Amino acid sequence: MWAIDLGTTNTGVARWSETESRPRLVELPDICRRPGGEDHLEAPLMVPSAVQAFETLSFWGKVGAWSPVNRRLFLGKQAFIGRPAVEANQGQARASFARAFKPFLGRSPLRTMARIGSRPLSAREIGRLFVRELLVEIKKSTGHRIRDVVVTTPVDAYEAYRAEVAELFKANGVRRVRFLDEPVAAAIGYGLGLKQNRLALVVDFGGGTLDLALVSLTAKGMQEGSCEVMGKEGRPLGGNLVDKWLLTDFCQRLGYPVPDDLEDDASSFWTRLMMVEACRVKESVFFKDSDEFVPTPPDEFHRFDERIRGESASLSVTRDDVVRILSERGLYDALDECIDGVLAQGEKHGIRPEDIEDVLMVGGSTLLPGVYPRFEERFGRGAVRAWQPFEAVAYGAAVYAADASHQSDFIVHDYAFVTHDLTTHEKQYSVIVNNGTRFPTASDFWKRQLVPTCSLGEPETMFKLVICEVGQDFSGDRRFTWDADGRLHKVGGKEGNGNSREPLVVPLNESNPTLGYLKPPHQPSDKKPRLEISFGVNADRWLCATVYDLRTKKFMMREEPVVRLL
Repeated sequence: MWAIDLGTTNTGVARWSETESRPRLVELPDICRRPGGEDHLEAPLMVPSAVQAFETLSFWGKVGAWSPVNRRLFLGKQAFIGRPAVEANQGQARASFARAFKPFLGRSPLRTMARIGSRPLSAREIGRLFVRELLVEIKKSTGHRIRDVVVTTPVDAYEAYRAEVAELFKANGVRRVRFLDEPVAAAIGYGLGLKQNRLALVVDFGGGTLDLALVSLTAKGMQEGSCEVMGKEGRPLGGNLVDKWLLTDFCQRLGYPVPDDLEDDASSFWTRLMMVEACRVKESVFFKDSDEFVPTPPDEFHRFDERIRGESASLSVTRDDVVRILSERGLYDALDECIDGVLAQGEKHGIRPEDIEDVLMVGGSTLLPGVYPRFEERFGRGAVRAWQPFEAVAYGAAVYAADASHQSDFIVHDYAFVTHDLTTHEKQYSVIVNNGTRFPTASDFWKRQLVPTCSLGEPETMFKLVICEVGQDFSGDRRFTWDADGRLHKVGGKEGNGNSREPLVVPLNESNPTLGYLKPPHQPSDKKPRLEISFGVNADRWLCATVYDLRTKKFMMREEPVVRLL
């Protein structure tokens, strides 16, 4: 029941929890990004896919490097991986340090990624070191040595890549390696059940690349861990490039020379610090209107007046500033081009945009301002699944490893029906579908008798069915959600809205509610219930309403779709 999402930038380790009947990320405190971290954006339990090979091995390290020994037990240590490797190379990167290896395993596994003295280390060797030390940390933290594992792979990965990855694990004593296409893993991780074929658009927008894949998901394919690609588009842009764009703009506004080494892996120490600060500000304005960019350039870059006063300039950066920079650099145009390109490829297979049931968003850059609203506008809020971009793939692989992917779909958010207090006329939210509800449900899953509000003391001639999505999570899980204006919010965890018990309410059909007319009108003096309203969820995730007029003994609506739930 072990699963590993082997990523270019970060790697996630997950396993199925029998007690909770759900997947969980495994915390590896010595190598993960931020042990015990609660910040949503830190992806604290993920492990940076970085390696620093040891230039000299201890006696036990040499013994442990012998293949027959390594397959049976782990002796000694051969490299730093994850957070220690990154921290040891914050200033000047050592020759023995490799930031990533995954992109090269399939197409050029012998490519030199690092060196120990004059000896080159190939992508294959770096990958072996990473996998070994990852399995060592898992054994140390959990007491289990992995012998059976599910590994996620890119949807366009060739057999050469799978063969390389399989050998990396088998060289470290793993007896069985199963592979799962990342889009399938994302679908499972986001809770999709596949009782019937469905089309999904997978948006993988991480640190290095933007990739969109239109895939056909089937029950048989899910059992085999694969899917059929109907269209694919990508661009070489991601969070790292965005950080460079921001730093360039910030330096220009502050009057500092734009660093010449932004594209150089061996960039200077101050440039690295400035990049980290640019990334921090970028992530800060995901949730705040503005933040201060505080640069740390060398003394020679300070202006004369700053040197005299001993001050350092700072720059106020707003969310609108970030959106402007992204727009000027063409990020949103690239998104539109990729969406249009994928849809055009889908048309060749007879696929219309409305046939795409789900949009699955993975990777931290999906949280950039303006990204989610673009997909919401194109495909509808009820189609976009984006609340766990860091964990979805690893979670899905753990569910697959436990053979628990047969479970049906469930509703993710709470959904409420808007009513009004008879005295104050203030809005009240009555939850009609709780998160975790399996569907389809009975047509009278939620049923109540209601008295029309008769606002301002006038007879009520109509009623509105206004349905809201309620973003809240009291389970302690960390999730993301977006309000009606496309602003990002944190839900759950110690620092999200769930901590203060203040749910995020998003009206779904307020501008165009389903209307019904009361004939005869309901009088303010009549305090008896006038309407009996029932809600249920059909097999296509539509919330259907039935409204019965208790006075006229007539149905005003009968199982009519109102909004599509997520």
